[in-house]
Amino acid sequence: MTAKRPAEPSSEAIARSDRKRLAAEEGARALADVEKQAIDVRKNMARLREVREAKEAADAVLQAALPAPPPKKRQRKPRV
Repeated sequence: MTAKRPAEPSSEAIARSDRKRLAAEEGARALADVEKQAIDVRKNMARLREVREAKEAADAVLQAALPAPPPKKRQRKPRV
């Protein structure tokens, strides 16, 4: 008593398989977009890090070239 499958799938089965295929394609596209955005963010972070480190190095060279500031004298509180 086994039921035989029809040779051609029904219209519902075709529609269901189309929805599944489209969902799988959309999911793959979404994952690719997320990965691309993550790569772009990492590239931008690396670029900003290089800019910051270059600025810090330039500031350190500038600070080393400047003479040391004279020590400040302590001010006494006026007596009341």
